[in-house]
Amino acid sequence: MRGLLPLLLCSAWSLAAPQAAPQIAPDRNVLAKSGTLDGVQLSAIPAKPAVAEVVAAAIPRDGWTVTCDSSQDGNACSNAIDGSADTFWLSNSNAALPQSIVVDMQTTRIVGNITIEPRQDGSSDGNIGQHQIFLSEDGTNWGNPVAVGRYYDDNKLRTTIFTPGNARYVKITSLSEAGNRGSFVSIAEVNVYDATDLPPSPATAGSWGLTVDLPLVPVSAAVEWSSGRLLLWSSFSWNGFVGGNGDMTVTASYDPATQLVSERTVTNTGHDMFCEGLSLDADGRIVAAGGNNDYGTSIYDSTSDGWTSGGRLLKPRGYQAQATLSDGRLFTIGASWSGGSSSDNPKDGEIYDTATNAWSALPGCPVAPMLTSDPEDKTLGHIYRGDNHGWLFGWKNGSVFQAGPAVAMNWYGTSGTGTQAAAGNRASDTDSMCGSAVMYDAVAGKILTLGGAPAYVNTYSTANAHIITLSDPDTAPTVATINSMAYPRAFQNSIILPDGKVFITGGQYYAVGFTDQTPQLVPEMWDPATQAFTQMAPISMPRNYHSTGLLMPDAMVYNGGGGLCGDNCDTNHPDAQIYTPPYLYNADGSLAARPVIESVAGTVAVGGQLTITTSGPAVTGFALIRLSSTTHTVNTDQRRIALTPAVAGDGSFTVTVPADPGVALPGYWYLFALTETGVPSVAKFVKVTLA
Repeated sequence: MRGLLPLLLCSAWSLAAPQAAPQIAPDRNVLAKSGTLDGVQLSAIPAKPAVAEVVAAAIPRDGWTVTCDSSQDGNACSNAIDGSADTFWLSNSNAALPQSIVVDMQTTRIVGNITIEPRQDGSSDGNIGQHQIFLSEDGTNWGNPVAVGRYYDDNKLRTTIFTPGNARYVKITSLSEAGNRGSFVSIAEVNVYDATDLPPSPATAGSWGLTVDLPLVPVSAAVEWSSGRLLLWSSFSWNGFVGGNGDMTVTASYDPATQLVSERTVTNTGHDMFCEGLSLDADGRIVAAGGNNDYGTSIYDSTSDGWTSGGRLLKPRGYQAQATLSDGRLFTIGASWSGGSSSDNPKDGEIYDTATNAWSALPGCPVAPMLTSDPEDKTLGHIYRGDNHGWLFGWKNGSVFQAGPAVAMNWYGTSGTGTQAAAGNRASDTDSMCGSAVMYDAVAGKILTLGGAPAYVNTYSTANAHIITLSDPDTAPTVATINSMAYPRAFQNSIILPDGKVFITGGQYYAVGFTDQTPQLVPEMWDPATQAFTQMAPISMPRNYHSTGLLMPDAMVYNGGGGLCGDNCDTNHPDAQIYTPPYLYNADGSLAARPVIESVAGTVAVGGQLTITTSGPAVTGFALIRLSSTTHTVNTDQRRIALTPAVAGDGSFTVTVPADPGVALPGYWYLFALTETGVPSVAKFVKVTLA
């Protein structure tokens, strides 16, 4: 039951490692007693509980009262807490939005989520779309919302989970009607749920703040450079990926500046982009290739705010990785999840030229050296999992380094028909499917690898951590085994922060898709200076298979999604939370003063200089972090470059961008100013171009 167990079991799930594979009663399956969904037994996927089962765990509403901005005769706001789904509150149709309803629980308590049941009389009129949720101890001071977003337009129970807080009053404000049918609001039942603990001090652990409800499960995410919006998508359906025609994708966007969510179904490209290869090209365009429609390529361009079709892949692919290269082209390899077996027709490399809008074969870039030894492939007798989700890094002279997930590493060259050279093993690591790898220091060629599992599903993950240091292409890198994470993880997201640290969030100890069992709810922060992992504030809900995480322009972290297993599945998470790292807090927990970048050029060539003026707290350094995209734990875009400034005057600095485009990949980057203690500014967007 989504929203209840995460709060009740947070500590137990995170701190205790299971000794055996989790078991679920066979009558709690999704679609049937037998069969699979993406390799996972249906009997292992928990079904959505009945509404009565969910609300039975809610706080008893005896003595509660409720007020609202308006109501219609016979549809009083008290209907929203009367215990009957046959009655409902309906606001006055002549009253303009926004409309609010306020629940008074009579006593202050720690609360962590609410459920809203829409009207159940066969009409959808008044379903809440865009909304805000507030908590208050006195009914007067509401502060900032604990949750915002947009609900999907149906009659199913909505669950919104947020960071636990003290409250006597809960306010729900509807900003739009979900189907644009009018300016009214309807709610059959509102329930509130207890949480066990308040969060730790943000000065040391950071804090999980705003919950963003979404009209889809965000399996893919990317940052849009012109506005800083997050673009999110699922598949042909908002909550599933099986059964479509492969010709459309449900998308949404979240604007951090306005805290509004919009939705759009992309049909003009004829492409279901679920399980695609994904990266940002040299012009900041989002390029999604393959997936459920395994030959398709779709490109989002910020200048037109629209998607267009790109050239078709030469080989059908799904679950591949894709990386932008030093010359601006895009490389992809692998991906036998979609498009059939690769036994007779291996998914060797391809290269995409954005100038000609065409993919070309690279037969000299074979996929075979980078395969994992997945037991499912051995059972099937052909490749299905072993070439999925490569850890690819564009590097010098058009080269690509494959750091994982196989323990065997490789170099790929992209000139002519391509080349391949073995790069040794990742020390004593195992195959690490659905782990993560991040280039936290691009100038030094340093990559941090984290976790993953020896097989895609039905196996325990590891806490392994390694540092790979690259030099020249086709030269074996050095690999150092470092102290492990506190918690084993697969399906986690790892995000580079402006101060050079890496934030690791979510993941699962026993790797099985579409379940919320054995989640790792305590994130970790890795410090490159000490190579130590520190535990951060726990998240309020599991972020396992199909979750996503990205750095935002304000130096906060987006973390959302999980699930995508259909209407009857209990582990869909159509929401996200925003994490504020400790660097944005003072020692007493108050918000730190931040430097401000007042001016900087929007474009710079590799090897060129930027002149930056700042205000506010003294600035001692700058960092470039490439805008990024992610799906299925893979993020080949993100990398960090530390910039040492030369003082050019009071509040004015110059910095030099690395001259090698294999280090400073062409495309859009965040530019952050940093204080001596690592407090970052809000980013400016800078486009790095080829000389």
